[in-house]
Amino acid sequence: MRFHSRMWQGILWFLPAALLIQGTAGAADPPTPAPQPAATSQPAPQVRVTTSLGDFVVEMLPDRAPLTVANFLRYVREGYYSGTIFHRVIANFVIQGGGHSATDYKLKPVHDPVVNESGNGLQNKRGMMGLARGESPHSGNAQIYVNLVDNPDLDPLPTRWGYAVFGKVIQGMDVVDRIGVTPTGAVGPFKSDAPVKPVIIEKIEIMDAAAGQPNAPVTPPAPAAVAPSSPDRIESPK
Repeated sequence: MRFHSRMWQGILWFLPAALLIQGTAGAADPPTPAPQPAATSQPAPQVRVTTSLGDFVVEMLPDRAPLTVANFLRYVREGYYSGTIFHRVIANFVIQGGGHSATDYKLKPVHDPVVNESGNGLQNKRGMMGLARGESPHSGNAQIYVNLVDNPDLDPLPTRWGYAVFGKVIQGMDVVDRIGVTPTGAVGPFKSDAPVKPVIIEKIEIMDAAAGQPNAPVTPPAPAAVAPSSPDRIESPK
């Protein structure tokens, strides 16, 4: 028994040393992680809207409204907006246009409508650009609007859809305001709120983010000849 007792004492005497060695090995500095490449982000697309009353620049927000931005830029690349008008102007509310021809006021053919992205967290605040639509929440196609003031009634609620914001005016808001106070009335097929002197969208071009200049024009295919629906309207939900 004495022999066994001494044997266990020897084992117990060596045990702490083993644990110490084990602990020291475990405490060694971890290997230095390999350097990771810095995250790069593409600059947000910008477009220049050239109108008969001046120009303004809009920055797209594709991180929040990817479908709506892609839809809008497709029309821009096709030259769709050239020669259209702002057909609806309401002071202290919105300016709306981009769907009616400046020559005969008829609605231009459009592509299929885009899914409503009004739940993207962007709000209808002054200077924000959104996509017009009809009563159906997913009926927006080409027509655009710019908020002249904060319009929270256009934002979505749990009980209803809102109007999808997808861009913000970063230059030329004074031009937007100038359009917003132009005299309006009944003009052609428009019963009210149409500028008495047409405000023409001469062109919308995608800007070169580095140079701050419009990209070289291209000649893409014309929009699909989808029958236009009833005029889109931006209305304050009741």
